[in-house]
Amino acid sequence: MIIDWYILAPAAFFAGVVDAVVGGGGLIQIPVLLSAFPQTAIATLFGTNKVSSIAGTSAAMWRYARSVSIPWGLVLPATAAALFGAWAGAALVAWIPRSAMQPLVVVMMIVVAVYTFRRKDMGQQETHAPRPGDAWRGALFGLLIGLYDGFFGPGTGSFLIFGFVRLFGMDFVRASASAKVINVATNISAIGFFASHGPILWTVGLIMAACNLAGAQLGTHLALKHGAAFVRKAFLLVVALLIVKQLVDLLLR
Repeated sequence: MIIDWYILAPAAFFAGVVDAVVGGGGLIQIPVLLSAFPQTAIATLFGTNKVSSIAGTSAAMWRYARSVSIPWGLVLPATAAALFGAWAGAALVAWIPRSAMQPLVVVMMIVVAVYTFRRKDMGQQETHAPRPGDAWRGALFGLLIGLYDGFFGPGTGSFLIFGFVRLFGMDFVRASASAKVINVATNISAIGFFASHGPILWTVGLIMAACNLAGAQLGTHLALKHGAAFVRKAFLLVVALLIVKQLVDLLLR
């Protein structure tokens, strides 16, 4: 089998850049994997995508943690709940068709995009420090995001960032850093799920992971250097692309 590395490697690198800033690298990697391996099972390709993504996400999380103060008292309960939610969400697939979620997700993303665009000052700076009860609110938030990620998935990183900014008063850089912690956890959960439901293309995934890792280094550098205003613009761009993709999928259904 001939593998188009000249397509897969740059795609993984660019996905790492995007993922490190605002999430959404799957928008790039999954279509490329589907095109490169048209006869391969979806679960195998999704698992391979997660193997690639977790390398860049982990590196971004580590670098953010060294430069940005992550509110661990809020983020860790959210992460634990998201892990549980991701498994529960994957189990829901047997009971509820994913197609039923798509129109709702499009509406939610449009609301997020319009709200963020109209609130020019949103996420430009931290609006308040962690408050009493944030750990429980964070756990509930993580559970809901984990359920969504395990069940459907597109835009998880964007919803995480928006939630951390809107609900917990973070700026966009700190929200992106916090989102990476949960992303790593749910990626581990997803890899375990997909590996148990079919083989993963480990060689492809690991080589793409190296490229994704390099891209994540660049993306994290850009986010830390240019700050919240840059991340906000990237966030709006990725959400807009997600909206377009979901609308196209709905029209072609």
